[in-house]
Amino acid sequence: MEISMAGLPIRQDYSPSELRSRAAHEKDCRAALRLLAIANALEGMTRAEAARLAGMERQALHDAIQRFNTEGPDGLHDRPRSGRPEQLTPGQQAALKAHILRGPQPERDGVSAWRLVDLCAYVEQTYSVSYSQWGLSSLLKRLGLSRQKTRPSHPKGNPAAQAAFKKPAPVKAARHRDEAP
Repeated sequence: MEISMAGLPIRQDYSPSELRSRAAHEKDCRAALRLLAIANALEGMTRAEAARLAGMERQALHDAIQRFNTEGPDGLHDRPRSGRPEQLTPGQQAALKAHILRGPQPERDGVSAWRLVDLCAYVEQTYSVSYSQWGLSSLLKRLGLSRQKTRPSHPKGNPAAQAAFKKPAPVKAARHRDEAP
């Protein structure tokens, strides 16, 4: 049996309490609100009242009910949006990530640490694709890279000599409870 809400039938294989329980455990808050609105509608509220309580318009609730009727509760999640296609192919992105992880060579790249300005110039020179600093920063985040600043090291530095130069940490005498004032 289907309940009709302003001419729109709602499937009955889920009770309002089941929908509320799913909404309570749902990580996607928009899907949870859609579940709650449908549960309210199943309990006899008008479409306008059920939508208002869930913070949505009547048309949004209508669309959610149609998706719920065809796909069930899993159909209430936001669908992926197409968006603008990537400017670099996945292979080019992998090559860029590998280039960044290798680090700059001062003789070849002219810099000792990567900056977004330098990477934008590298991408434009190598792949003939122009990125803004903000756009390249977003791409690097999607590639799993974060902005980090390395400690500078002199090319002629000697790690063994530096380790020998460092002083050992002073050893503090242990304090006993008996000696405490």
